[in-house]
Amino acid sequence: MSVIRQFGARELAGLLGPAGAADALADALRAGLDPESCPQRSAVAVPGGGELLLMPAAQGAYAGVKIAGVAPGNPARGLPRITGSYLLLDGATLRPVALLDGAALTALRTPAVSALALRYLAPAGRPLRLVLFGSGPQAYGHLEAAAAVRDVGRAVVVARDPAGVRKLVEHAQSLGIPARAGTAADVAGADLVLCCTTARTPLFDGRLVDPGAVVVAVGSHEPDARETDTALVRRSAVYVEARSAALREAGDLLIPEAEGAIGPGHINGTLADLVAGRMPAPGPPGCPQLFKSVGMAWEDLAVAVAMYHAADAVGANSET
Repeated sequence: MSVIRQFGARELAGLLGPAGAADALADALRAGLDPESCPQRSAVAVPGGGELLLMPAAQGAYAGVKIAGVAPGNPARGLPRITGSYLLLDGATLRPVALLDGAALTALRTPAVSALALRYLAPAGRPLRLVLFGSGPQAYGHLEAAAAVRDVGRAVVVARDPAGVRKLVEHAQSLGIPARAGTAADVAGADLVLCCTTARTPLFDGRLVDPGAVVVAVGSHEPDARETDTALVRRSAVYVEARSAALREAGDLLIPEAEGAIGPGHINGTLADLVAGRMPAPGPPGCPQLFKSVGMAWEDLAVAVAMYHAADAVGANSET
């Protein structure tokens, strides 16, 4: 009987950074993975206000499924809002080979997706002014992901919890990034705006965002929730992981479409377009660029495989 290797959050910590995880995502796309054909997420309501998510995927030598829980009441209990596990299987035999902590995987995968988009959308060669919404695990992950792929000159943190803001500001400063607490109005003058919250309504006035700024929104995968407003979406060049997923789950786009402000053709390009070097459809001259992520199962698989291989490499090095 084969032994399933188990990796908790502690075992996964440090195995792979956001830049390495972004490389794994890019490699999967270059190998021919088509995000448009990725199985859609299954969601099951759980009594008490939670949600159970099932996210299967298969590519190359592996298959896998993430079983994730979203429990909004957990933070009040001192527990993480996102829970779950990832089961990685051998693709040829479908025998389980590893069980990974699902929350730790998600905490790396989502910033890695954003980091990959920023490689193509965010300007390089100069320090960027960052405004970061949120103070939870995804905010920390996105701060580190942005710093891994671009020069972050200074950061402003905007969140509801003052204690959470202080801790994240201190963390940014520990990374050598000057940082302070701020307000939503600080998006004016920002080069990069990262939205990593559980908000269901827009976080800021999209009219304040500078032409040429990059906005990344990752907080929602529900069609009736959004972090950005109609004004920003309407004036932006919009990029997504996959058109099929975005037009099914991205409230940031579906709500403006329902208002009649945009049409389904408003999406300029996808992550696969950017990685492949396909010229995306141009947006309005001098417009902001918006990358809207909902999270997809192929991303979990690509990063889980990379972490599994990284663990093998660590084990091999420890034996030499």
